Amino acid sequence: MPEGASSHRFDGESDAAAEVARLRSRLAEAEREAAAANERQLELVRVGIALTGERDLERLLQLILSTARELVGADAGSLFLIEERNGSSLLRFVLAQNDSVPATMVTTTMPMDTSSLAGYVATTGEVVTVADARFLADDVPYRFNRSFDLAIGYHTRSVLAAPIATRTDQVIGVLQLINRKAERGGRILSEEAADRLVRPFAEPEAAVIRALAAQAAVAIENTRLVREIEELFEGFVRAAVVTIEQRDPSTSGHSLRVAHYTTTLARAVEEVAAGPYRGLAFSRDEMTQLRYAALLHDFGKVGVREAVLTKARKLESDRLAVVQERFRHAGRAREVAMLRQLLLELQRLGRAPTHDDLAHLEAALGEVRADLGASLAAVLTANEPTVLEEGTRRAVEELQRVSIVGEDGSDVPLVRPEEARALLVPRGSLDDLERQEMESHVVRSYEFLLTIPWPKRFARVPVLAYAHHEKLNGRGYPNRLVAADIPPEVRMITIADIYDALTTGDRPYRRASAPERALAVLADETRDGFLDAELVRVFTEARVWARPPAAAAPE
Repeated sequence: MPEGASSHRFDGESDAAAEVARLRSRLAEAEREAAAANERQLELVRVGIALTGERDLERLLQLILSTARELVGADAGSLFLIEERNGSSLLRFVLAQNDSVPATMVTTTMPMDTSSLAGYVATTGEVVTVADARFLADDVPYRFNRSFDLAIGYHTRSVLAAPIATRTDQVIGVLQLINRKAERGGRILSEEAADRLVRPFAEPEAAVIRALAAQAAVAIENTRLVREIEELFEGFVRAAVVTIEQRDPSTSGHSLRVAHYTTTLARAVEEVAAGPYRGLAFSRDEMTQLRYAALLHDFGKVGVREAVLTKARKLESDRLAVVQERFRHAGRAREVAMLRQLLLELQRLGRAPTHDDLAHLEAALGEVRADLGASLAAVLTANEPTVLEEGTRRAVEELQRVSIVGEDGSDVPLVRPEEARALLVPRGSLDDLERQEMESHVVRSYEFLLTIPWPKRFARVPVLAYAHHEKLNGRGYPNRLVAADIPPEVRMITIADIYDALTTGDRPYRRASAPERALAVLADETRDGFLDAELVRVFTEARVWARPPAAAAPE
């Protein structure tokens, strides 16, 4: 074989081998790019799931910005939201992150125009990449504001700004990423470091951020919608509390205080290291649900007659006035009868009354007045909402058998049966029918709360509010539930309700108790099997009772 032919063959083989190597390299690069693209897609899916699951707006914004920076290797970033004020739109700077220097967070606004990079993106809806913010083209309307760099000692080079737009192409914010780094752990603390570490944002990074911004827009809108719904419920609860308190001003603030004590007790229980409630914890939604139930536990009182709701004594003032007038009439009738008897006797004897006659009459009248006075005093004592003593009870029962002569000559009971029934109530100011009407407020509350389309996470509000008068030993109302049927949240509401009812303000039917006395009552009810001993212990020892709400407003 000629020498030249052999050399040509070897050169051809070498070229082929080099081409194969190039092809293999390109294939490997394509595979790496495909794998990276696939990983970015998977990451976007994971991010989308995470974003849609976050309902707290502040945490959501933090997650959006940190995720965006992670996806494209950005050293820093900022986030802007569009807000409406006085009929015009503004761009509000709401968040900043920076791995190299502490990010100063001063909430500022800027006009919605093209003079700033963020304003340009918000106005046009375009994605903008800048290779070096120091050298912007003359034909772009926006300019780079170096004041942030100067304020924190930073060095901005490459920038990627993308609109956060809804599915209807409404821009609601701007996501701005700064300084794509060649080394993830590098810190940009000097001009030299910026020149060495920073790379421009390219189309792959822009595509990823466009996709993320679309997911972010959906998440932000959903979060705002949830917040609007929560604010709607808060507004409804506030209105409901005002409605309750307008019915009975003497209990003003009761619902708010019960909610405060209940949630404070729930937080204290979360700190318990031993006992039946060790490990019990409440999520944000569960705590809100508990607060709503406590705030609305008495709403059914709007359906209770005011005469019953605010009844201070067993006999209302008009009914007591009738009884008192009947006693005065009885006194006058007895006086007239005794005078008539004396006149008839003097007429029979045919003489004028003597000094002794008048003295005897006055003494007899004094006994009548004293007897009626003692009987009326027993009525007034029985009329108080305190515990009815045995002697007073017997006196009222005897008065039912006393009659006086009415204007038409018929016998009239000195104390009518319905009046006696009210006066013989052993404790409190309500008779059986009135107490039933008052106790019906829990059913009214439950039925009303069932009509509200509560979100799933607040679905137990009606049930929790319904049972706050149940007792662990089955002697509560309205359903005579026993301990196994009464959840911890209800037991907490019950304790808070009793404590506040005892200590806050003078009610028409009793005076407020000192905290020590109220805690003693809780202890007594625990021993009687009414209340949860462990929760009462936490309420007392954690001094939940000593932490009243700072202001009379829903939390």
